[in-house]
Amino acid sequence: MQFYQAAPELDHPFEGDHVLKSYLRRMLPTEIHREVELDLKRFGNRVLHEMTPLAQEAESFLPVHIPYAPWGKRIDYIKVSPAWDRLHEIAAEEGIVASGYERTYGEFSRLYQFAKLYLYHPSSAIYSCPLAMTDGAARVIELFGTLEMKERAYRYLTSRDPKKFWTSGQWMTERTGGSDVSGTSTIARIENGNFRLYGEKWFTSATTSQMAMTLARIEGEEKLSLFYLELRDENGDLQGIQINRLKDKLGTKALPTAELTLTGVPAVLVGERGKGVKSIANLFNITRLYNACCAVGYMHRGISLSQDYAKKRLAFGRPIIEHGLHQQTLADLQVRFEASFLMTFHASFLLGKEETGKSSSVESGLLRLLIPLTKLYTAKEGVAVASEVIESFGGAGYVEDTGLPQLLRNAQVLSIWEGTTNVLALDSLRAIQKENAGDCFLQDMTLRMDGIKNPSLQKIKVEITKASSFVISSIIKQVNVEDLNTNARRIALSLSRILAASFLLDHAEWSLQNEKGTRATTVLEHFMKNNLVEEFDGNAKSRDEYQTILNLK
Repeated sequence: MQFYQAAPELDHPFEGDHVLKSYLRRMLPTEIHREVELDLKRFGNRVLHEMTPLAQEAESFLPVHIPYAPWGKRIDYIKVSPAWDRLHEIAAEEGIVASGYERTYGEFSRLYQFAKLYLYHPSSAIYSCPLAMTDGAARVIELFGTLEMKERAYRYLTSRDPKKFWTSGQWMTERTGGSDVSGTSTIARIENGNFRLYGEKWFTSATTSQMAMTLARIEGEEKLSLFYLELRDENGDLQGIQINRLKDKLGTKALPTAELTLTGVPAVLVGERGKGVKSIANLFNITRLYNACCAVGYMHRGISLSQDYAKKRLAFGRPIIEHGLHQQTLADLQVRFEASFLMTFHASFLLGKEETGKSSSVESGLLRLLIPLTKLYTAKEGVAVASEVIESFGGAGYVEDTGLPQLLRNAQVLSIWEGTTNVLALDSLRAIQKENAGDCFLQDMTLRMDGIKNPSLQKIKVEITKASSFVISSIIKQVNVEDLNTNARRIALSLSRILAASFLLDHAEWSLQNEKGTRATTVLEHFMKNNLVEEFDGNAKSRDEYQTILNLK
C-alpha cells in the first residue's frame, strides 16, 4: 500500500489558542469577558469553515487591471475575485473596524477589536490591509474631519452593513521614496474654489476602495497637507485618477496594489494647512498596530500548522514532535510568538484607554514609544518565525499548492509596510529624545515591576530593571547624534525585548496567582535565555569599519 503524508489541519482559531484565551481572562472584566468569549467562539467557527476557503479562492484568482472597455473608453477597472468581495462583506458584518468606534466595551473596545482582527487576518487573503487603512482614516476623520466628512465618510467607514461599508486607501508612497515623505511631489491646486490633486502615486494598496487619504503640497506652500478624496463620481467613474498598472509583488497577491496618476482628482483638506505629517501620524498609529496584529496572527497560524504536522509526520520510527530537537525548535517559535503577542495586545489596550480618555500621562507617553517598537519587533519576528515554519515542513513547505509558502511571502511585507525597521528605530529615538517617552518608559516599567511579588520571579525582575535603566541612560549620555542614530536599530530591538520580557513577567505573575500553573513562568524563563540588550558600537570607528566592509572608502 502506498504512503501519502497527511496534511496539517487547522484547529479552531479561538478554542485552540490558549494564549489569547488566557490573556482575555486576565484583562477583561467578568461580564465583558463572558460576552467577548462567546462572540470569538462563534467567529472562530466562521473563520475556520467560511473564511479559510474564501481566502484560498481569493489567492487562486488574482486581481486583473482592465484599462479599457471593449469600445475604447478608458475605465481602469480592477477585477477581483468574488471571494475577495465576500471577505469585505464579512469584515463589515463582524465589525472588524466598527467595533473599535462603537466602543461598546469602553476602554476595552480596542482589545476586543484586535482579538477579532487577530482571528480574521490569517484567513483574509490580506483583506486586513484595506481594513487597516480604513480604521486609520476613520480615526483621522474622527479627530480632524469636517462635519460633512463625519456625516458621510466616517459613517460608511464604521458601518456594519456590507452594502454601505467603505474602505479607504492611504496614498503616501511616490517614486522619491516611501517613509521620507518630504520628497512628496503631488500638488494641490485651487480650481474654482476647490482643491484638485496632480501627481504620481507609486504604491497604493487599496485601489478598489471608495476613498483615500493622501499627502500633497498646496501650490506655493512648503509644508505638506493632508487631503481626503473619493475615487469615483456619482456615475461610478474614476474622477481625475488613472491606473497605470498593478504591481507584481513577492506576496500579498490577492491584494490589488497599483501605480496611479492623479490628473485633477477633487480633494478636501483634512485638518490644518501645512500640518499633514502631524495629522497623518494618528493614522499611522492605527495601521502600525494592525501590522503588528497581523504579524502575530500569522505567527500563530504557522506554528499551529507546524505543531499539527509534527504529530503526523514520522521520522526515525516516531512522530517528529517526540524528538527533543524538534520540540526545542517549536518551543523557541512559540515563545517568540507569545512575546510578540503580549506586546501587540498591550499596545491595543493602551490605545483603547487613550481614545476613551482613561489613560494616564505615563501610559500615553509609553504608547508613543510602544507603537513603533511593537511594529518593528513583531514584523521582524514574523518573518523569522514564518521561515522556520516553512522549514519545519521540509520540501512540502516549499511547494506552492500546499498553501504554505504564502505565510512567508506575505509575512515579508510586514517589515516594509508602515515604516521599515530602520525608519521606526529612528522614530523611537525621536520619541525618547524629543517627546519624553524615555521617562514614561522608565516610570511605566517601575510600576510594572512594583507589581511583581512572587519570590520565584524576583531575579528576572532585577534583570529587566537593570536592562531598562542601562538602555535609557545610554541614550541620554550619548551626545553625538550620528553615533546615536547609527545605533538606533540595536537600541530599538533592545527596548523591544525589554518590554516583551516585562509583559511576559507581568503575565507570569498573574498566571501563578490565577491559573495555578507554571507554564507562563517557563515561557518567561525561556525568553530570558537570550540577551535583552544588544551591544552598541555605533561610533566613528565602527562607521569606518562599516564603510571599509562595503567598499565605500
